[in-house]
Amino acid sequence: MLRGEGDARELLLTLRADLFGWELPGGTIERGETPPEALVREVREETGLEIELIRPVGDWIRKGFRPHTAHVFLARAVGGHLRPSHETPRAGWFPVTSLPDELFPWYDGPIDRVLNGGRDFISVSEFQGIGSILAAMRIDLAMRWRGLPDPPADTRRDTT
Repeated sequence: MLRGEGDARELLLTLRADLFGWELPGGTIERGETPPEALVREVREETGLEIELIRPVGDWIRKGFRPHTAHVFLARAVGGHLRPSHETPRAGWFPVTSLPDELFPWYDGPIDRVLNGGRDFISVSEFQGIGSILAAMRIDLAMRWRGLPDPPADTRRDTT
């Protein structure tokens, strides 16, 4: 989810409660839901924000560590108030020019695709092996050692 223009753009990230690290909001598709319906519901549950989907970006088909298909959409906030949840103890808008070091690396591809103007829908197959596991462990342990970070200072601003 993006807001703003040019270098002033900000990306909404959430901090996982089970494996500490920043990620794009989203989650599991429930029985009978479409991927767009699931994303709207998950973002509302995790962040308190109501969103409008702009367009699909792509599917990232992940095998190995945490196998799943990530259906990625470009979206914008249209209402609600940003707040944490039991799944995401922190949520915040981050300048796209300075994303947190604790962003899980498997979000690099989808974020790069959105930020650098990829307009065509793509399907990407990725294998997440021991490197992904070690990266996630490094991020999680570092955050547990330092304690949960505060969300960015301007997170309390209007959502749009």
